[in-house]
Amino acid sequence: MTTNPRKKSVTSKLLFLGVAVASAAFLAVLGAGMAQAEPKTLEAGKLTIGMNGDMPMTQLKDGVLSGTDGEIMTWVAGKIGLTPNVVQMDWAALIEATKQGKLDVMHGAMGWIEPRTKIMILSEPIYYFGTLLAQKDENNFTTFADMKGRKVGTVTGFTLVPELKAVEGIGEVKLYDTSDGVMQDLNAGRIDMAILDPPLVQYAIFQHPEWKLKQLPVTPEPDKYPIMSGKYNVIFGINKNEPELAEAINGAIMQVWKDCLNVKAMTKYGLGDKSWFIPPEKNPRIGVDREEGYKAPSADHCF
Repeated sequence: MTTNPRKKSVTSKLLFLGVAVASAAFLAVLGAGMAQAEPKTLEAGKLTIGMNGDMPMTQLKDGVLSGTDGEIMTWVAGKIGLTPNVVQMDWAALIEATKQGKLDVMHGAMGWIEPRTKIMILSEPIYYFGTLLAQKDENNFTTFADMKGRKVGTVTGFTLVPELKAVEGIGEVKLYDTSDGVMQDLNAGRIDMAILDPPLVQYAIFQHPEWKLKQLPVTPEPDKYPIMSGKYNVIFGINKNEPELAEAINGAIMQVWKDCLNVKAMTKYGLGDKSWFIPPEKNPRIGVDREEGYKAPSADHCF
């Protein structure tokens, strides 16, 4: 075992903060490679991080940022020599705060789309997912045609909202401030289906089997609904005025993939299936914020 005193220091601090045993073990292992030259941020020595607290992606517990995305972000911050300073807001406010330069970075199952490249720097991916329809067990909704005459819930500010409203014959698009509100109405039968962050729904299903919910992939119709038919790069959104920070974060993320740290974090929350780590066959980033020949990271070597 290494005798690196910095590793011992980081580990002891995390344990002192009372992190759950699994999270502490994960973060302690990650601490070994910490501390490089720190990039410029809003507050020297700190990384101001925006999140909305939707689990399993993000939460602030006992003063420590955790969750699938949160643990990766915590490690990235440490890797580039910064202390996390976590700010919680609803999703729409996070987008606006990052756009206005009030945050260094935002995260939480954030999908890459081209319009976001105009207001912030989008990082390398940390995992991937497509659009899934959350619904009651007795249903079998898998197509856009299944939305005809039915109520579909999602969150204000989500990328897919304009496209969802344009689905032919859709009964009603109900918008909520939080994912919790959507899940409560889905469980109560006040909406027929929901489109939320798949990790959040899968985690809820795992925790509450009595709800008798499931989620199924939507059958793609890329010509009509390209956003909802694609597979997302899940990324961090970085302050547009901080390109050096973005470069540092991207370097740390590539190390995350190399060491399978994203697979370990996701697995801890019941999301260890290989499908979360397979990039889209046709990557929409090419020619936008990535050059021809760009190869998205994958975790084949982790399985």
